[in-house]
Amino acid sequence: MLRVAAPKLDALHQLVGASGCGVMLTDAEGVVLASRAADADLRVFHAWGLAPGSDWSEASEGTNGIGTCIAEARRIIIHRDEHFHARNTAMSCMDAPIFGAEGELIGALDVSSARADQTEGFNRLIAAMVAQTAKQIEVETFRAAFPGARVIVADTDDAEAAMLLAVDPNDIVLGATRGARRAFGLAATGPISALPASDLFGREDGPTGFEKAERAAVIRALTRAGGNVSEAARTLGIGRATLYRRMKRLNIG
Repeated sequence: MLRVAAPKLDALHQLVGASGCGVMLTDAEGVVLASRAADADLRVFHAWGLAPGSDWSEASEGTNGIGTCIAEARRIIIHRDEHFHARNTAMSCMDAPIFGAEGELIGALDVSSARADQTEGFNRLIAAMVAQTAKQIEVETFRAAFPGARVIVADTDDAEAAMLLAVDPNDIVLGATRGARRAFGLAATGPISALPASDLFGREDGPTGFEKAERAAVIRALTRAGGNVSEAARTLGIGRATLYRRMKRLNIG
């Protein structure tokens, strides 16, 4: 997650750093793993404890952006005096959870403001950027977890949910993001029991499933050979006459 997130943290800080905001990435326990802040604001953030190694769980700090985001597993804004401890009421925090390749919560992304005049409206704008960046980290973490798989991206109206499936060369589903698990009725967390992608999408292979697979293989070979049947037959490891017979049986012109 740290490797994947580093450039995302940099990009987010470039957008919000000039307005006195710092960017933090935590683990699933609320411990800060990495931070980005302007040199002029570092002293303030460090005085608040917003630095790598600090514990911002609810057990440690009460209601706060990082801890409450993790406890409730949802994006959240904690504006100034909504913090539990009086020492934290000078800041505003915008947070979004980050989910791992098996649907589990693996961390939180936080933007905290050092400006007393920051409005709630501006906080909502920042919160949208935080949620989008957290989604990008989730997507890249998922892709990194299945480097040899084909990743299918499902369309969704939910801008915050990453809807990805990882499938092997035989179209067997290997993994799914939290949003995809929820959409397709899969286990919320943990490894996924192997199943064909066609089952997941509600598309039956039908009684001629093997014929469909054979037809697809023949069409791919012919396409790669530019329609040359002899070359396609060599690619498939069969004779030219055999390929013609199969093409006829499979209704391939």
